[in-house]
Amino acid sequence: MSTETPAMAAVSAPISATPFLQIRHIIKQFDDVFAVDDVTLNIHKGEIFALLGSSGCGKSTLLRMLAGFERPTSGQILLEGQDVVGLAPYERPMNMMFQSYALFPHLTVWDNVAFGLRRDHLPKDEVNARVTQMLELVQLKAYAKRKPHQLSGGQQQRVALARSLAKRPKLLLLDEPLGALDAKLRERTQLELVGIIEQVGVTCVMVTHDQEEAMTMATRIGVMSEGKILQVGKPAEIYETPNCRFVADFIGSVNLFKGTLTQDEPDHVVITSPECQHYVSHGITGTLGMTVHVAVRPEKMTIQQGRPAEAERESPEQVGFNEAQGVIKDLAYLGSLTTYHVQLDSGMVVKVTHTNAARHDATALTWGDRVYVWWCGSDVVVLTA
Repeated sequence: MSTETPAMAAVSAPISATPFLQIRHIIKQFDDVFAVDDVTLNIHKGEIFALLGSSGCGKSTLLRMLAGFERPTSGQILLEGQDVVGLAPYERPMNMMFQSYALFPHLTVWDNVAFGLRRDHLPKDEVNARVTQMLELVQLKAYAKRKPHQLSGGQQQRVALARSLAKRPKLLLLDEPLGALDAKLRERTQLELVGIIEQVGVTCVMVTHDQEEAMTMATRIGVMSEGKILQVGKPAEIYETPNCRFVADFIGSVNLFKGTLTQDEPDHVVITSPECQHYVSHGITGTLGMTVHVAVRPEKMTIQQGRPAEAERESPEQVGFNEAQGVIKDLAYLGSLTTYHVQLDSGMVVKVTHTNAARHDATALTWGDRVYVWWCGSDVVVLTA
């Protein structure tokens, strides 16, 4: 699922200088296939770290290796300096919450949360205190005597979280934590889940294929493809400064222009593509004549019927650059914004989003209108990979 603009992580947890979890050159090979291919990551105490990627990219396999359900072919997993690769899942100070929640249908909410504590033979008073604390934390104390089938999907998800946190793990692993919820409930639950995790103070690694979920919940994101980590960064960094075409295209929507580097100056470059001349107001590392891609997010583009005036431009040097003409082939009114699909004269179709600031817009563009599409040089990312 793609998203027009990124949501920001709700709260940035304080990050320690020393990595809490160190994943060093982890490889998982099934026959001739590398499911996880030489992954190295440092995750800090208090972080919510998201492994983001499409199905089959290796993110779930990596999570299962952290939990102990899969053994790496090679590499180390260090938790507070201790290599846990040789430890069984029950010996690791971590808990995993599955997408299915795996609640016991014959047990009440209270007994589901207490199950692991009782298996550890904790004193009855401590079990009662911890279960009470967890149910209050997830706001389900009034549902303690209900069975899982008597709860909504969101309530079941919170029971599973309470059960995972009751044992006070050092590391919480979440496998597609909100995948079983409908879209509206998932959106509401994302920030609730972040608030609970940060209130407890547990370090968290989550796996998701949903970009919006990762952008909303995570302190940092690692984008995976074909078993490798392509980029690690904060949500805004991943969105605004992707390091390759895959990341740019996977996170949100993007227009990619293929062109040639024709002018290279310390403060700007010019890239020639069939659509237009691109003026990029920052330098890049490259050589004249090399093939590059210019990435422009749909919300960074302006669409209008008249040619942009010089006063509208970011700088006089950009007049005549970063603009193209075309015809509106499709549009979608989404309430707060309208998405236009414009076929440029070169034949390329670009996506442009326009915020609907006015309730009634007499000058609104429609199908078949001939328009200019333009953007600022500072909003462009040049990708060489």
